[in-house]
Amino acid sequence: MVGDLIHYAEFDYRLSLAELSRCCEVSAEKILFWVSEGVLEPSGGRERDWRFDSADLERARCALRLERDLGLNAAGIALTLQLLDESRRLQARVSLLETLLDDR
Repeated sequence: MVGDLIHYAEFDYRLSLAELSRCCEVSAEKILFWVSEGVLEPSGGRERDWRFDSADLERARCALRLERDLGLNAAGIALTLQLLDESRRLQARVSLLETLLDDR
């Protein structure tokens, strides 16, 4: 569910914790904190096996903007991203319904 935010990722890749922190220019501790707060959900069981995909990278970058620009804490970021995910899902459903109604 967390990864639903970004639908337009062009490439499928997997980043380690260290690679994601470098891409976002934040500490690994910040990424670990976001994982603990539900902002990011890596695949893999143990921390050393975690992998983050392109949607996670975009989510992390969005989280940074929410933190920097709006001053949101991790709980606020997680809630905002969840609401954005839900909004996009609802928009997709409305579009589908409109298409079905137009085809009548």
